[in-house]
Amino acid sequence: MTGNGQAILDLVRSSSCHPTAEDIYQMLRESGRKTSLATVYNNLNALCARGQIRRLCFDGKTDRFDKLARHDHLICRRCGSIRDLYLPDLTAQLARDAGTELEAYDLKLFTLCEKCKIELQEGQS
Repeated sequence: MTGNGQAILDLVRSSSCHPTAEDIYQMLRESGRKTSLATVYNNLNALCARGQIRRLCFDGKTDRFDKLARHDHLICRRCGSIRDLYLPDLTAQLARDAGTELEAYDLKLFTLCEKCKIELQEGQS
C-alpha cells in the first residue's frame, strides 16, 4: 500500500465524523501531505474494494467513508448529520427472519437531530 493509501486508511479508521473524499483531501493537505483529490478517490475506491473500509451511501448525498467495526447509523433527515449507534448485533435474528444466511446488514435510522428540531421550532415561532 502506498503512503497516501495508508494515511487515508488511518484517517478513516480513526475518524468518527464519516468523512467525504473532499474532507479527507483537506485533512491530508492540512497535515502537510501533498496529494490530489483524484489520488484520494482512487485510494478510497481501492480500500473499499479490498474490504478495508466501507462506503456509506445516502440518497442524494455525497458518499462518506467509515471504519469496519460493527455499528449502525442515526441520520438526520434534514441536515444529513450522522451519528454512530452501537446496537446489539441483529445478524442471527435477521437471517432467521429472512430465511437465509446473511453476510452483513446496514441499519440506518432516520431522525431529526436536536439542532434541526430547534431550528424548525424557532422557524415556527
